Amino acid sequence: MKKQVMRCVMTIILAWPLFAAAAEPAGQVWVSNENGNSISVINAATNQVENTIAVGKRPRGIGKSPDGKWVYVALGDEGKIAVIDAQKMKVVRKFSSGPDPEAFAVHPNGTMYISMENDGKAAVYDPKTGKRKALVPVGLEPEGVAVSPDGTRVIVTSESTNMLHVIAVPEHKIIANILVGARPRSVTFSADGKYAYASTEVGGEIKRVDMSTLKVDRTGNTGEKEAKPKDVLLSRDQKLLYVAGGRANKVFVLDADTLQVKGEIPVGPRVWGLALNRDGSRLYTTNGANNTVSVIDTAKGEVITNVEVGKGPWGVIVLN
Repeated sequence: MKKQVMRCVMTIILAWPLFAAAAEPAGQVWVSNENGNSISVINAATNQVENTIAVGKRPRGIGKSPDGKWVYVALGDEGKIAVIDAQKMKVVRKFSSGPDPEAFAVHPNGTMYISMENDGKAAVYDPKTGKRKALVPVGLEPEGVAVSPDGTRVIVTSESTNMLHVIAVPEHKIIANILVGARPRSVTFSADGKYAYASTEVGGEIKRVDMSTLKVDRTGNTGEKEAKPKDVLLSRDQKLLYVAGGRANKVFVLDADTLQVKGEIPVGPRVWGLALNRDGSRLYTTNGANNTVSVIDTAKGEVITNVEVGKGPWGVIVLN
């Protein structure tokens, strides 16, 4: 019996490095550098840049295919979407999207919904063929885009119209125009699709929309005049809402139900984009004014390190 116990103990001791290694964040963090015309690829285990990809003029919105094989980048000054082979880390082609694409979201079926800032429209594309499937008029200066988890709704924010436009899929028809605060920037859905959360830059507000009524049912505020919130992102357990505070140089942590501020995490200047790794243990922020990405331990609510990337980091995604 004692020999069996000793063998078990020795097995655990010898295997411990493997368990420890498995606990380290895995995958890559991809960052679009708006002023550097490049993509920085960060190794999530080492927090070191492992590759820089020249991608095109003014890369902003960045996303991935549902299977993670392709990374898409909106090139604002080219009017194109770059398609990158995620394994080879190489641009394989580009397709025209129309003038000044800014942000986009990828549907579970792989279709892209792109905000066309100059045109006041949402463009729907098949990234495999580069062919446009639909063009939906929205408000002035559209920016943020989100697709509901079930794929039946797409929301586009319009900065100058101060609205969230709800588009039905596959009809590609607007079913609601929801007036929110001044200059809504980003939007995200809850995992169950019951709510949508949007940031409004002027006033530093967060709006929650009940998707069953298509009306704002709750409003929160960062409480700081300097804050110009951009990205919004829910924690994996859906209890917290992370808000990129823009000029406040911090991430605000809100209760996802009450929208009350529960904490603040100082990061770099002009924090813009947000992304979580698969288990939600790491939050990544793009800090546009000092060309860094902050790596946040979400359990501790503090920055682990800041990684230097290209000029003007804008968007960020995680590939696991």
